[in-house]
Amino acid sequence: MGSEGPAPVVAVHVTGFKKFHGVAENPTETIVNNLQSYMNKRGLPKGLILGTCTVLETAGQGAIVPLYQTLQSSLSKDANVPNSNRVIWVHFGVNSGATRFAIEQQAVNEATFRCADEMGWKPQRVPIVPADGGSRDFVRLAYSKRGMYHREIRIALLGVNKSLAKMGYEVTASDDAGRFVCNYVYYHSLRFAEQNGIKSVFVHVPLFLTIDEETQMQFAATLLEILASIY
Repeated sequence: MGSEGPAPVVAVHVTGFKKFHGVAENPTETIVNNLQSYMNKRGLPKGLILGTCTVLETAGQGAIVPLYQTLQSSLSKDANVPNSNRVIWVHFGVNSGATRFAIEQQAVNEATFRCADEMGWKPQRVPIVPADGGSRDFVRLAYSKRGMYHREIRIALLGVNKSLAKMGYEVTASDDAGRFVCNYVYYHSLRFAEQNGIKSVFVHVPLFLTIDEETQMQFAATLLEILASIY
């Protein structure tokens, strides 16, 4: 009988955002800053490594440079861990009007910010990656040309949502991440993931006034465990 090799390791890296217009305290900053210690106390399941936990500026260009630095750095670090050929990036963003968690199924190649980001940028109908779609006409046709101008999640969300629902979390699948910095970062991340053979997920969470901090920490930890288990 041949001996089985060691079980594959899934490395999960997370990001959140700092404050922005209308949200003085971003819950995702708290979640990401506390996630390592929270999961250490909870106990990491076998085969799951929690890697980088990065809080990004809520600004298009301000977020992208550190995003790509951490994406590239994580691939280099994971390459040195035996059997860690499975990498998932989980991005957390806040939807201040939400009453439940939402896992975003896609990002659109368009930046239309309803207000200026934290660096004062307020793009209108600007392609995030011009090479992927280009002009305003291309962006306008995005919904009828899904394959060309969208980047879509490559994880079976139905099973994830069902597992979370069984644990008592109110969660929905969303096909609209907006056009603000969340969508901007998610599009870049999905593009990077596709090019490098890894996975990327974006989750919108409510404010702590709507769902308390402890519940959201539990949700974040549970989500990471579920995603790692199905990869």
